[in-house]
Amino acid sequence: MKYQFLLSCVCLTFASAIAQNNKPKMVEKIKAPLAAVKPKQLEKHGHVRTDNYYWLNERENPEVIDYLNKENDYYNAMTAHTKQFQADLFEEMKARIKEDDSSVPYLYNGYYYITRYEKGKDYPIYARKKGSLEANEEIMFDCNEMAKGHSYFQLSGLSVSEDNKWCAFGVDTVSRREYTIQIKNLESGEILPVKLEKTTGGSTWAADNKTLFYTRKDLVTLRSDKIYKHKLGSEAKEDQVVFHEKDDTFSTYIYKEKSKKYLVIGSSSTLTSEYQILKSDNPDGKFELFQKRTRGLEYSISHFGDSFYVVTNKDKATNFKLMKTPETATAKENWVDLIPHRKETLLEGIEIFKDYLVVVERNNGLNKIRIMPWSGKDEYYLPFDIETYTAYTTTNVDFDTEILRYSYQSMATPSSVIDFNMRTKEKTIKKEQEVLGGKFDKNNYTEERIWATAQDGTKVPISMVYRKGIKKDGKNPLLLYAYGSYGSSMDPYFSSIRLSLLDRGFIYAIAHIRGGEDLGREWYENGKLLKKKNTFTDFIDCSKYVIEQQYTSAKHLYAEGGSAGGLLMGAIINMAPELYNGVIAQVPFVDVVTTMLDDSIPLTTGEYDEWGNPNDKKYYDYMLSYSPYDNVKQQKYPNILVTTGLHDSQVQYWEPAKWVAKLRVMKLGDSQLFLDTNMDTGHGGASGRFEAIKEVTKEYTFLLDLEGIKK
Repeated sequence: MKYQFLLSCVCLTFASAIAQNNKPKMVEKIKAPLAAVKPKQLEKHGHVRTDNYYWLNERENPEVIDYLNKENDYYNAMTAHTKQFQADLFEEMKARIKEDDSSVPYLYNGYYYITRYEKGKDYPIYARKKGSLEANEEIMFDCNEMAKGHSYFQLSGLSVSEDNKWCAFGVDTVSRREYTIQIKNLESGEILPVKLEKTTGGSTWAADNKTLFYTRKDLVTLRSDKIYKHKLGSEAKEDQVVFHEKDDTFSTYIYKEKSKKYLVIGSSSTLTSEYQILKSDNPDGKFELFQKRTRGLEYSISHFGDSFYVVTNKDKATNFKLMKTPETATAKENWVDLIPHRKETLLEGIEIFKDYLVVVERNNGLNKIRIMPWSGKDEYYLPFDIETYTAYTTTNVDFDTEILRYSYQSMATPSSVIDFNMRTKEKTIKKEQEVLGGKFDKNNYTEERIWATAQDGTKVPISMVYRKGIKKDGKNPLLLYAYGSYGSSMDPYFSSIRLSLLDRGFIYAIAHIRGGEDLGREWYENGKLLKKKNTFTDFIDCSKYVIEQQYTSAKHLYAEGGSAGGLLMGAIINMAPELYNGVIAQVPFVDVVTTMLDDSIPLTTGEYDEWGNPNDKKYYDYMLSYSPYDNVKQQKYPNILVTTGLHDSQVQYWEPAKWVAKLRVMKLGDSQLFLDTNMDTGHGGASGRFEAIKEVTKEYTFLLDLEGIKK
């Protein structure tokens, strides 16, 4: 739920003709599976709900696995006629990707670090070079070798000690985001036998190069609740608990400041944050509170010189402001303003350099990067010319430099990594994403930002891209994507995979609906808790607008969202099913009330500030009024593809499974309804870069087939 589902970034070539027959070829006489009805009464606040499919949450029950397999068999049979198209799309998408690719190296503590891929291989290789890019390459981790024998593999949280000798790393082979941390001697290549299990994967070394701090998860809820301290040479059972976050609405984590002077333990909920600090050269000392938690007070800290810089909403700074405090007096009464609160500008973060402060802002829904010399002279913003771009700072680990590294992309412009000299204002493009095949030209595409009017008069931006020459005649297929939760902004981005839709006549659009933070903090506040329905009605109003403006029509409009965006999909098809020909719901959070009442389900308690606590009747009633599963009704629904993973730790597989089971018996008409469960993965889908593309080809052929596009 909480973590934004990252839409897969993959795309295709020009094949413009849209068939006149928009009805896909249907496979005849294949019977859809029906889940057994086993009524369970659920009572709260004197209200009783009957859940006929509650039993599907029994992960180890063979009957559950059998049902999921039958749904997969049905999906595969009903889409068998598209399998060759899927294979062709896969090869088309893969052909655009530079297989032997590598990241832009960055220098840290005397080494250049590089992530690269080799042709034909699914996983990255992590390497480094000492002192110079001409030096011999040291391969730290070859994930292709490490992934052998696993259907899923994820390496995370690489953490190198300050003496450059040790590297801690986390591995997940289940896709439940439970990592086992191990430690590698980078000089000898030996991996120590100790295994630190049930962790987040991340870890941080103290300055002594012997002490490693890491975060463990609760075995049932998967909440990150304990910080441990491990000493090289000791066994895992000897590790000490440094901090236990007992409030089940908070999660905890640990990191080291960019200055390397302080270790920091963070605790956060949706609305509140708290930090504890300890000098890194004193790992056995006691962490001290920076500023104790106060409900509603959010802040983040960055150390520089003899001070901390604090981004905070203190003093009702809804869009946040920047404050400063001495490192010896960190309580909030010592904080003083550096950049005051601004009603129209959201302060998202900062980067600190020896001679410059870089401020990342958002205004009118657009990213801004502000360069502020510490001297106070001649501050300025980086110039960006269009309205459908994304720009953000990337890897900036060095204090003593005048070079800022940032990334830029737009819906038609591949991603670039840029080194910008803050003194001379010279810009060096270190790398631009290559789109292979020789057919891509960004000048063949049009980008625009339009504004829909929501039912309460609010203007909602929509970013879109399409191939030049498209006519606004209502006949264009259009895929509208959105997320709309947790204050996660859906910025416009480039996808080479998406070209496979654009070059076949699709318009691709992102609705920047409330519930995200696209237009500032109030944009988020007006799309959560008892205002959550604004998220759904905004999307519906955006859908109506693109139809009114004849970009598309209800016969050709498609919607997609994942995780909390899958909740959005479930809500809109209950509320306005007539607007869409097809909907893709990826790992959808659709059984809101039942999940939020079960505090044993991973991550539930930390969600109360986002959705509300249904143990309070007003939140129960409000959730019940929009929960997709509870509001399925006898009506016509659009064609629907639902995806999930058996090991999903964020949205449990049974939510989409129950939803599909209920839709099967309630929906009227002959629209398609598919449940595709990956029996090997979790929330993020397949782990290999090419396996992930195969998942996208399923989604794209679902859409293209509905449009009668066969190749």
